[in-house]
Amino acid sequence: MENREHVILVRYGEIALKGLNRHTFIDLLVKNIRGALSHLESVKVEKIQGRIIVHISDTELDQGVDAVSRVFGVVSLSPATVVDSQMEQIEPVVLEEADRAPFDSFKICVKRSDKRFPMTSPEIGRHLGGVVLKHYDGQGKKVKMKGADREIWVEVRESAYIYSQFVKGRGGLPVGCSGQAALLLSGGIDSPVAGYMMAKRGVKLTAVYFHSFPFTSDRAKEKVVDLARIMTRYTGHFDLYVVPFTDIQTKIVEVCPERQTTLIIRRFMMRIAEIIARKTGSLSLITGESLGQVASQTQESLSATGSVVGMEVLRPLIGMDKQEIVEIAQDIGTFETSILPYEDCCTIFVPKHPETHPNLKKIAAGEAAMMDDAERMIQEAVDQAEKIRL
Repeated sequence: MENREHVILVRYGEIALKGLNRHTFIDLLVKNIRGALSHLESVKVEKIQGRIIVHISDTELDQGVDAVSRVFGVVSLSPATVVDSQMEQIEPVVLEEADRAPFDSFKICVKRSDKRFPMTSPEIGRHLGGVVLKHYDGQGKKVKMKGADREIWVEVRESAYIYSQFVKGRGGLPVGCSGQAALLLSGGIDSPVAGYMMAKRGVKLTAVYFHSFPFTSDRAKEKVVDLARIMTRYTGHFDLYVVPFTDIQTKIVEVCPERQTTLIIRRFMMRIAEIIARKTGSLSLITGESLGQVASQTQESLSATGSVVGMEVLRPLIGMDKQEIVEIAQDIGTFETSILPYEDCCTIFVPKHPETHPNLKKIAAGEAAMMDDAERMIQEAVDQAEKIRL
């Protein structure tokens, strides 16, 4: 009697090279896949040799494929049909895969992990190829070993897995295997992409957004929350800290040299973000800075803003041009939200002639008028930060 099930066959790449701690990475990937599928009812995720299998109902299969394809660490996946490792059960499923779309040439690709199966991989391939040719007798179908229109795969393990579709995954490393970092998240194009890039390298995120109400509206805050929510499709859940920044920003503009205000504002953001990062167990800060993109992103400016913190500052976009960043934003779905016309605090009070090659001593002197109240204002901003779970 036929025992048939539809599953998602998940492949991983880079983590297979991790040596003795490979299983730790695979276990984390399994956990993240379960998390990505937690909104679905009938899901079971298990490891087999070299693969991860997602058992899922037929009605939720398409949703499952979409969700798993966004999990970092997944290289590719295939919706597959599983039957007992018996040729009379494998043959009809191979014919169903062949019937999915028209073709002139085809190839049967076989991997036999279970050496107890009585036929070798080449023998299985030849036999099933003959079955397909007989099924389409008189229609001119041909076997083609290179460049075939259709490839039908059969993996003979403890059961037989048959599939013909490959869905590309995001690659990278499972989120959480590289520690945690705090992302300085704005409503622009760059910072969501920076968070995505670091999550792809296994970093679990916390995010910090600076809100200067009433100079920036509540809709600007909602825009950032929307961006963060889009990011969770790839990063998994994280916390967003909304920091009230109006008093600090207003005082900087009032008492500091105009040319230096952008840099001094950034320095205070970094100080606050570091405090939140340390409180939340983050090891680094992440910014969306790209070298030379704006006045505050020259080498001297980056040095001036980074010098006020005592932890690593990760800048994954540092060597990318704007078009490259835009293309990633479009790919991950943040671009349309990022370009909505709601200003954030980085775009208000911009000096006409900002400092582009700052001297660190002069910047420190320029913010001296802030320093009497700096510790109090920074602590108040941290204490009043709103935590949003996404």
